Amino acid sequence: MLTWIDVIKFTNNGNPAPDRRVEKSEEEWREILTPGQFQVARLKGTERAGTGEFCERHEPGLYGCVCCGTPLFDSRVKFESGTGWPSFTQPVKQNAIKYEKDTSYGMVRVEVMCNVCDAHQGHVFPDGPEPSGLRYCVNSASMQLLETERKEATLVLGGGCFWCTEAVFQRVKGVKSVVSGYAGGMIKNPTYREITTGRTGHAEVIKITYDKDQVGLADLLRIFFTTHDPTTLNRQGYDVGTQYRSVIFYQDEQEQAIAAQVMDEMAQYFDDPIVTELSQFMAFYEAEDYHKDYYNQNENAPYCTAIISPKIQKLKAQFTGLLKPEVER
Repeated sequence: MLTWIDVIKFTNNGNPAPDRRVEKSEEEWREILTPGQFQVARLKGTERAGTGEFCERHEPGLYGCVCCGTPLFDSRVKFESGTGWPSFTQPVKQNAIKYEKDTSYGMVRVEVMCNVCDAHQGHVFPDGPEPSGLRYCVNSASMQLLETERKEATLVLGGGCFWCTEAVFQRVKGVKSVVSGYAGGMIKNPTYREITTGRTGHAEVIKITYDKDQVGLADLLRIFFTTHDPTTLNRQGYDVGTQYRSVIFYQDEQEQAIAAQVMDEMAQYFDDPIVTELSQFMAFYEAEDYHKDYYNQNENAPYCTAIISPKIQKLKAQFTGLLKPEVER
């Protein structure tokens, strides 16, 4: 999750590299944009408050750059700011937005642009709702609604050491990415050293991005309950502490209901009661780089062979139909 500190860092020290670049001449942009869109997106104009197409729209979907179509914001982080412009708390990806210092009109602000084509979107301010505290104030003319039905979804859960859960879900079909991180705690941007003390309240978690057409939430949760022990409180094997708790962070009432239903379904397979925590998702903080893709990079390490490999074998044995084609059976 980005915070104002990250915004200032990108503004002063340089932006993250975009996934691609789209560059056109002024004449080419004029051909594909309306005059109003060109004025805002290419000439850094501002539409009048309360006049934009997306000010009062809150249907589910992804908002993308009007110039190049790059996804920029998710409707789930859109909120009513009372300013007269569409407002969001986060971009869809860290490298989706480009930040630059703006000193026009006698003010010092941070301009936000599409990182792919440099289209002006608006500005970002540190007066948004918690936990990010950010308000991306965006012109409707700079955006287009790309999807009204999201094909991709995310799931944040913890089942002990995130090296284990990352390795398991990397092998499940329909899973686009698995990112290790921290959630459920009391401070922003915690470090691994801080969370190992058990005093920040964070759990080691993974953020799964998956294709809903290929794998459903219920199946992902069945894999989750099968490949860790959900009956031990604040513990997985020799890993002990609240950071190793079993937890599902639901993002809406539907996710909460499905999680509760699957938990009830799986209870029959355990001798002891399931103690998995169901909590409202608030914020996800990405873990340090050295945790990423840990099992795949260290498969022969003692912890991996003793703890993670048996989990993967269990996955292969019990969920054959949910494995990616390249995973060896």
